[in-house]
Amino acid sequence: MVFFDSVKKYKNQDYSKLKKECQSKGTLFIDTEFPPDERSLSKTPGKFGNIVWKRPKQICNDPKLFVEGASSGDVSQGKLGNCWFVAASSCLASFKEIWYKVIPDAKLQEWDPQKPANYQGIFKFQFWRYGEWTEVVIDDFLPTVNDQLVFIHSQSRNEFWSALLEKAYAKLFGTYEALDGGELSEALEDFTGGVSDTLDMIKMEVAIKPEERVALFARMLKEKDRKSLMAASIPATSAEDMEATTEIGLVKGHAYGITSVKNVHLEGSGLFGLFNREKLPMIRLRNPWGQGEWKGAFSDGSTEWNKISSSDRQKIGLTFEEDGEFWMTFEDYCKYFIQTCICRVVNTSYLSLSKTWHEGLSHGAWKLPDRAGGCPNNKDTFLKNPQFMFDIGEDGDECMVQLMQKASRDKENVTIGFTILKVELNREYRLHDLFLQEKVTSTVYRNSRSIFLRHGPMKKGRYVVIPSTFDPNVEANYLFRVYTSTFNNFKELTKEKPVKSWYNCCGKAPVMVTQVKVVKASGLEKQDRTGGADPYCIISCEGRPVTTSSCKNTTSPEWDVSALFYRSNPTKSPLKIQIWNNNIIRDEFMGQHIFLSADECKSQSFEVGLFGRAKNEATTEKPGKLIVTITQTRDLMAV
Repeated sequence: MVFFDSVKKYKNQDYSKLKKECQSKGTLFIDTEFPPDERSLSKTPGKFGNIVWKRPKQICNDPKLFVEGASSGDVSQGKLGNCWFVAASSCLASFKEIWYKVIPDAKLQEWDPQKPANYQGIFKFQFWRYGEWTEVVIDDFLPTVNDQLVFIHSQSRNEFWSALLEKAYAKLFGTYEALDGGELSEALEDFTGGVSDTLDMIKMEVAIKPEERVALFARMLKEKDRKSLMAASIPATSAEDMEATTEIGLVKGHAYGITSVKNVHLEGSGLFGLFNREKLPMIRLRNPWGQGEWKGAFSDGSTEWNKISSSDRQKIGLTFEEDGEFWMTFEDYCKYFIQTCICRVVNTSYLSLSKTWHEGLSHGAWKLPDRAGGCPNNKDTFLKNPQFMFDIGEDGDECMVQLMQKASRDKENVTIGFTILKVELNREYRLHDLFLQEKVTSTVYRNSRSIFLRHGPMKKGRYVVIPSTFDPNVEANYLFRVYTSTFNNFKELTKEKPVKSWYNCCGKAPVMVTQVKVVKASGLEKQDRTGGADPYCIISCEGRPVTTSSCKNTTSPEWDVSALFYRSNPTKSPLKIQIWNNNIIRDEFMGQHIFLSADECKSQSFEVGLFGRAKNEATTEKPGKLIVTITQTRDLMAV
């Protein structure tokens, strides 16, 4: 698992320097940037009542950062409506590799009763914020009422890592109140630097379609093995529904951490008869409140557990405590839960045995006058948005794309989304005509902090992503990330058209742009012993060739790919398309067509014959027909 190496100091506070200053003075640290008073709680004085700020040693006799390590049971929600953050913290506790990064140098920060002078009441935590890790320093003053922690707390009275983590996160956003209400995906991303995806289980129809349910379970098993963080929720549809407990014990408008996904062995014919399967797909969840559990099948103490062997119950860590953690069948999970959030910690290290992704990352902004065009509904301005290019190296590969807006929690998010287009194989300049490109997919537009899309399988080729706000003329900053299985040549397209370089003073500036789409061919000459061929095209103009992929074992290939040429001499240097058969030793020429016309046209389709390559074969017809679509214009900013 790889994280970013550089760490930014929040508020320019250096943990080591501040701790040494306290040691030299013999004092405990007091954080002036997030002081232990009303200013750190809320913008509304007195909102949380009569709060008394106390250090852990004033709350209990033997304070610890961790008691027997970190576990999901260490995190219970307090008086804030931040179950989203609490659920993410529960997930965090399950993966040591991750919380070692979020809570760095944990052993050195721990209370040491043998060396009390080493303790200065200062802690540091790290969160991922918009492409970089940020170190947040806090003092250990915590809000209390009657010597009880007001917000997040552990089930062990002397354990404080979760309360201090919450304080550091509150500092990052300005106040504790700023954490009241939020999206689970936000906290998961801030803990990992990963990319989050929220699945709508109603749209996926997993409750009514067994095959979709099986696919989702397999996906979640795989994500658990990859150390992805996951959580689930039942969104509230009204104010009355918010945090209302249903008859089956589940809470609406509430986030549950997913702590295990397993196939559990069954024993006894009775249960086989009931479920008709050897293994039962199950899922374990945790209520951030630390209490209130599922009341259906396989709930704590239910009779269904009698059909699971004692050894298997021990293997999955089954307990019947009122701790907010419970098991349920995956079928029931799909029936009662609405959303599943998956946060992937994306591996980009080639030293790892796990799947490696190639990352493209850019910090950008929607800005007036020409980079804030709004969504595709705004046909005249949509292309006046930032545009990013990336390549897919192999047919069948997939990509992951995330757009994250940089907004503070006290400011309302703008509505964002993005569209992916398949473009010419050699595209290097910005798009100017949306209808000349193939739309691959687009996201819904939401006013959430980030939008994520995992898409595949995809065809080999070049793609352009256009991120935008929903309304035009809206200015905002964003982080844009693309992940692919192979090197992707990711970059932002900033130039509108080619410009004659000073060092190329002898050459001519382009006067025409030609887009040619090679659609397909038919009736080509058979080349292989088996009677087929593996044809590909070389599209060339003014000495610049573009090569398509091969179509396997066919004499009627369908390429459906485009190339783009900015032409300085359209009348003297024609467009040429050659078809070749791909062989292991030596490729074989199958035919070509030369397009001599320099007339302007738009999306004009041609079905043409094929001819020989040598001068004396220029009029000799070869077997097969070629279908292409051509657009060419002297307006270099029209394609």
